[in-house]
Amino acid sequence: MSPAPNSPQGRRFLITAVAGALWLGLIVAVMVGLLKYSNLPGRAGVPPASWPGGSVIVRDEGRPTLILFAHPHCPCTQATLGELEQLLARCGSRVRTQVWFIKPAGVTDAWMDTDLWRKAAAIPGVTVHRDETGREARRFQVETSGQALLYDRDGRLLFAGGITLARGHAGDNPGRSALTALLENTLSGKIKTPVFGCSLFEAECVEKDVCK
Repeated sequence: MSPAPNSPQGRRFLITAVAGALWLGLIVAVMVGLLKYSNLPGRAGVPPASWPGGSVIVRDEGRPTLILFAHPHCPCTQATLGELEQLLARCGSRVRTQVWFIKPAGVTDAWMDTDLWRKAAAIPGVTVHRDETGREARRFQVETSGQALLYDRDGRLLFAGGITLARGHAGDNPGRSALTALLENTLSGKIKTPVFGCSLFEAECVEKDVCK
């Protein structure tokens, strides 16, 4: 039997029930917010259709060149590097792959020495570089960590986008599938996919473990 509403026990029961409902509602709201955020893509920019002049990035003239731009403190990019490793385990000999980590003005080399840098450098077939003040990212009009660009040996853009299904989410995804097909010559045309990651240039990406 439930206590009478006007009794001390009844009031305590009511307060406990209301507090529990509010707490449950808060948990649900947070979970929904996180789910929405994880599926919210970053700004993709408009990468040039042809390899831009003046770039210090070396383009391979004998095979396609894959460039991945990344922020060294973006936790979302862990999953991107895992997908890149899977892609290259299958297609690594078909492409020249470079990861360019943005280095904002005024930061030290130690700031660049992160798990992401070391993880990228450990992937077979990948060369890792510093993008001083983000010059190359701006030249290629890339705005979000984890964006990949694939250019053919003649410098024509084949692919622009991300290679994860959501922020920090590893697993099969349209970006990796498209890159695999392009490199294996089973798909043609210019492909674009959403990119999920931190902004390369906004302030929230300066602090480690922040992915807003």
